Amino acid sequence: MSGSLPEYLAVPPGRLGCGSSVKVCLAGDTHDVARRMAEEMLAIVAAAQAASRCPTLIVPVGPVDQYPLLAGLINDRRDDWREVMLVNMDEYLDERDRWIDPDHPLSFCGLMQRKFYDLVDPGLAPRLENRVFPDPGECGAIERRIAARGGADACFGGVGINGHIAFNEPPEPGQACSVEAFAALPTRVLDLSRETRTINAVTVGGELSVVPRRAVTVGMREILAARRLRFYCNRPWQQGVIRRVLHGPLTAACPASLLRTHADAAVTVADYVAAVPEIRLR
Repeated sequence: MSGSLPEYLAVPPGRLGCGSSVKVCLAGDTHDVARRMAEEMLAIVAAAQAASRCPTLIVPVGPVDQYPLLAGLINDRRDDWREVMLVNMDEYLDERDRWIDPDHPLSFCGLMQRKFYDLVDPGLAPRLENRVFPDPGECGAIERRIAARGGADACFGGVGINGHIAFNEPPEPGQACSVEAFAALPTRVLDLSRETRTINAVTVGGELSVVPRRAVTVGMREILAARRLRFYCNRPWQQGVIRRVLHGPLTAACPASLLRTHADAAVTVADYVAAVPEIRLR
C-alpha cells in the first residue's frame, strides 16, 4: 500500500487487534454477526442473574439485526428478562430537542418496539420501566439509574464512519480535546456531525434531508464504566475505520479508539469488514 496512506489500512484480517488490548473475533456474514451479538447478550444477562444481580445492558440501534434473533432465543429458552434493564444509547431529536415521534421511520424507540419488545413473550419481556432511553430534558438520569442497579454489565454497540460510539461525535476540526476529557463526557444533547448524517442517509435511500440534525446520547463516561464492552461491525464501509480504531492513534478524534483503554473490550467483525480495504477509484 502506498506510503502516503496510513499504515493501519494495510493490517491483514489475521492481524486485526494484534498489539491492542481489544479482543477481535472474526465472524462470517452479517447474519453470523447478529447471531453472535444476540448470544452474547443472552450470556451476559444469564451470568448477571446467576450472580443475583438485576442485569443492565447499554444497547444500540445499529446494528439492529440481532433483536429479532434475541427475541426468538428468549422465547425458545423461556428466559425471564422482566428485570433486565435495556438502556438504549441514543435517539434522534426534533427541532425542539424532543425525541422524534416513535412512528417516525428513523425512530430508534419505534424500531426497538417493533423488532424486539413486540416479539418477546409478554411474560418474559423487560418491564416497561426497564426499557430506557436517555431523556434530553434530564440527561443525568441515565447515570443515576445505572448506578442504582450496581453499574452496567455490558455496553453493546457499533462503530460510526468517523469512529463514534453511540452518538459521541469526535471534536470538530480545530477543536482540541484530550483523551481524558473526552472519556469523561456524560450523557448529553448534541449536534450530529456531517459525516454521521451523510452515512446514515445512505441507509434511507441517500436522502440527507430526512436525517435529523440533533440527538441525545449516552456519554463516554457511562459507556467506559460498563463492566464489558462488546462492539460489532457489519457494514462494508467499516473496513477502514475498524483498523483506525484498533491500530491508529488513541485519540478523541476517533472515539472508538478509547475501547483500548478498557479492561474487557471486544470487537466482532464480519469477514468482509475484516478484509483489507481496496483504496482505488471505482
